[in-house]
Amino acid sequence: MAGDQTPRPAGEPDDYPSGAGQGWTALSYLVGGMLVWGFIGWLVDQWLDTGGVATGIGVVLGMAGGIILVVRRLGTPT
Repeated sequence: MAGDQTPRPAGEPDDYPSGAGQGWTALSYLVGGMLVWGFIGWLVDQWLDTGGVATGIGVVLGMAGGIILVVRRLGTPT
């Protein structure tokens, strides 16, 4: 029965999300990176009065960082 099975512990090295979980994980990495680094760029814009340049750079860096995280964490396991 279903109650007799022992649950598999989470957090093992080979514990990868499957299906829609991978999509949501990738989306959250990308959006989170853009928001966090965009906000940091906005703070730099407010401090240095650069007119939005740092915000744009922050968003681009956040996207790049999100892509790197997606490839590292959700890429093909070796």
